[in-house]
Amino acid sequence: MARNIQLLVIDPQNDFCDLPADYRPAGHAPSLPVVGAHADMQRLAGFIRTHAGALDAITVTLDSHQRFDIAHPGFWRGAVAPFTPITAAQVRAGDHAPRDAAALPRTLAYLDALEAQGRYTLMVWPVHCEIGSWGHGVHADVLAACGDWQLQRQRAVHNVFKGMNPWTEHYSAIQAEVVDADDPGTALNTRLLAALDAADVLLIAGEAGSHCVRATTEHIVQHLPARPGRSIVLLTDCMSPVGGFEVQQQEFLDAMHAQGVRLENSSQISL
Repeated sequence: MARNIQLLVIDPQNDFCDLPADYRPAGHAPSLPVVGAHADMQRLAGFIRTHAGALDAITVTLDSHQRFDIAHPGFWRGAVAPFTPITAAQVRAGDHAPRDAAALPRTLAYLDALEAQGRYTLMVWPVHCEIGSWGHGVHADVLAACGDWQLQRQRAVHNVFKGMNPWTEHYSAIQAEVVDADDPGTALNTRLLAALDAADVLLIAGEAGSHCVRATTEHIVQHLPARPGRSIVLLTDCMSPVGGFEVQQQEFLDAMHAQGVRLENSSQISL
């Protein structure tokens, strides 16, 4: 009986890749480069080309933000530097405040809800993956490999956009960190889960292993119905952590392995 093999590629975007100069147009540079991501994406592109005939579906998620975003510096009053964590207690103490004073109640409600979950503290990131920008685009090698796969298999890549709501962080492609009741796009992505549910083997790669790959995979393991014969596989040489978050990625890999997720090298796996 034929197996359904799917590849989920999480945020393989220029802004997350430590691209050398010859991989980017003059005047462009990634805003949130993950060390090792360029090599990760080259390995992933090679994997897609090698196993194109075996891959029944490819889903690519795209981190997609506006300049105005609660996790970008311009939202906050004063010179808030990227990589600054902000807590509800700090906002209540006046250490940080939104530039728009009218946004204070909504900001505090979000921070309280986020912190109550115990997964993340709000992190102010550099402006990244701005919709329509070069940084929002897919790494050139991965894009080309996916394009060739589409022509070979005569089917489209499924793209999933996440992060367009400026009032909530959206690391996971399955659900925003805090659901906005007025925005269905932040709620549980049942359509994506249903598509992934068809997979007998679900391969996962992308950036970054400490954040968006981690959050998405945790949600998949939580929400995808378990069934005999299904394998979830992390291609560990096709992901890297954000600098300073190496421990978080390793904790994620260890936790997933303990829950039955396979950890594999893309050059050694047999499909």
